[in-house]
Amino acid sequence: MKIYPHLWFKGRAEEAMEFYRSVFKDSKTLSQTKLPDPELSVVRFELAGIPIQALNAGSHVTYNEAFSFLVETGDQAETDYYWNALIADGGREQPCGWLTDKFGVYWQVTPTILLEMIADKDRAKAERAMQAMYKMKKIIIADLEQAYRG
Repeated sequence: MKIYPHLWFKGRAEEAMEFYRSVFKDSKTLSQTKLPDPELSVVRFELAGIPIQALNAGSHVTYNEAFSFLVETGDQAETDYYWNALIADGGREQPCGWLTDKFGVYWQVTPTILLEMIADKDRAKAERAMQAMYKMKKIIIADLEQAYRG
């Protein structure tokens, strides 16, 4: 058995796959299948070891925050890279490290240190980090660390 995240695009699945492959260097195309209906096709690709399937079809459905991809980053440079790459060409910043890319897919660009801070057993430190995060769009690690320390 295999489980794939499945994304539905209105005629842009191949474009989306190529965009994601350009952002995530450790990615690859798995397959591209044209279906009998010329409006339909399926692509499978892998991002950071996660297989994803995408469908080209007419769609009136939009994405929302109920499903997102979380990109856990190691430092500010990596956070900046993924943030800037994913909002390029029409993406939109959202609060708390969230964004939508130019296809409307939701992403969370989250430094590992943020996850560690908000899980701290010292709940006052964790709360200060959370409050700082609430004021951000892109996560700025130095600002989190300052708030965390008090």
